[in-house]
Amino acid sequence: MYDKQNLNRLETLNASAPEGMDAFWAFDQAAFKAGTIDGKTKQLIALAVAMTTQCPYCIELHTDAAREAGASDAELGETAVVAAAIRAGGAITHATHMFDK
Repeated sequence: MYDKQNLNRLETLNASAPEGMDAFWAFDQAAFKAGTIDGKTKQLIALAVAMTTQCPYCIELHTDAAREAGASDAELGETAVVAAAIRAGGAITHATHMFDK
């Protein structure tokens, strides 16, 4: 199902729902603007979230953006490990529900 060419279809979505999509793009741009958290860190956060949601589009786009912002292989690697720990932690903490009776 993943095909980076699908991103070309965003233009159709933009044209089909311009008000909502304009709002989305403005929000996205504001969220990633450097502020208290620098741009590279924001991209690493986005990459970790993308790994946990398993969105291949986001993984590719935010990996590229993190690299453009100066992220090293070591930073990308640690980001992946943090994302994996959060996924695993969710499984472990949800496992506690098995013992409620």
